[in-house]
Amino acid sequence: MSRRKVMIYVQHLLGIGHIRRASVIAKAVAAAGHDCVFVSGGLPQPDLDLGGARLEQLPPAYCRDERFELLDEAGEPIGEAWKEERRARLLALYEHERPDALLIEQFPFGRRALRFELLPLLDRASADRASGNSPRPRIYGSIRDVLARRFAPDKERWVLETIERYFDAILVHGDPAFIPFGTSFPAADRIKDRLRYTGYVVAGEGPPEGVEPSGEVLVSTGGGTVGGPLMEAALAARKLSPLAEAPWRILAGHGYPEEDFQRLRGKAEEGVIVERARPDFDRLLAACRLSVSLAGYNTTLEVLQTGVPAVLLPYAAGEEGEQLLRARLLAERGLVTLLPPDELSPERLASAIGEAMARGAPAPGRLDCRGAATAASILTGAILAGAS
Repeated sequence: MSRRKVMIYVQHLLGIGHIRRASVIAKAVAAAGHDCVFVSGGLPQPDLDLGGARLEQLPPAYCRDERFELLDEAGEPIGEAWKEERRARLLALYEHERPDALLIEQFPFGRRALRFELLPLLDRASADRASGNSPRPRIYGSIRDVLARRFAPDKERWVLETIERYFDAILVHGDPAFIPFGTSFPAADRIKDRLRYTGYVVAGEGPPEGVEPSGEVLVSTGGGTVGGPLMEAALAARKLSPLAEAPWRILAGHGYPEEDFQRLRGKAEEGVIVERARPDFDRLLAACRLSVSLAGYNTTLEVLQTGVPAVLLPYAAGEEGEQLLRARLLAERGLVTLLPPDELSPERLASAIGEAMARGAPAPGRLDCRGAATAASILTGAILAGAS
């Protein structure tokens, strides 16, 4: 098969789950021997592993909280001049790269605030395809297994019309045997001819080898700005839990405010390490006795792939319901212990830890986790992008 060029666009806002998932796909595209241009619109991330893919950083934007107000790198609300610069940079990048395939993460199901640049990009790629210019790019959407919220009828209509106008296929990074996309998007049947399930996207092909057990309780909150309540509860829950004598390690995201991080460190008792998120998280996870974490897509899949007893606390601020739905379904299958966000307290967390230890480690291999390789094969034309 001829060498192809794939452009992947991703915008992470609060956490880093979107950029991590997209980066795993980019790495798989490059590993298959193709060119991959990875366009990021969020804050630069340390230790981002793209393998052989090439990073192109747009002027960054992020959100401070669940109000999802777009801010520039200096923390100021974005204005029209900023939008014009980003739009021009993105379109110029597309013109320079001329990809065979364009993958846009989350849009149009989310990232509607980025329409000022994404609709012009889609118009440009669609014009190339219609004109017969070479290359004639295929256009793909990229979405996780569960949407964060239900749509009002007018927004749902807009989403469907946008897909029908621009997209060849929507890659759903999940397993329909576990969660069909229609569970969170009731109109899925109207675009079923464009849905392509890839399986779950997980970094690596399994737990790292040669890891010695640490006996730790590993508390993690991803790489973003949230997670303070869980970390505070964990500090107080240790002495109440059945693992009070075990060492505990608490990982705060790099986006978590430094002042709050230092305050947490000052509260840590002997036997508790509080530090920033680490690039060797997979090894820490494989070595730990128990995982306590937020229930983001990436962390949840890594926990399941590693097969350690786990407590999941879904993030559910504002209208966010994606983590809660996935975690509830996993708990119903006996794979994790669910701690609902409105029940978080040191006492309830200690109780959940006891439940997780009694349940033990989940059996591996319960979900299709070949998502990165399947997505790469679709993007590069190795397999067809028809519905599945």
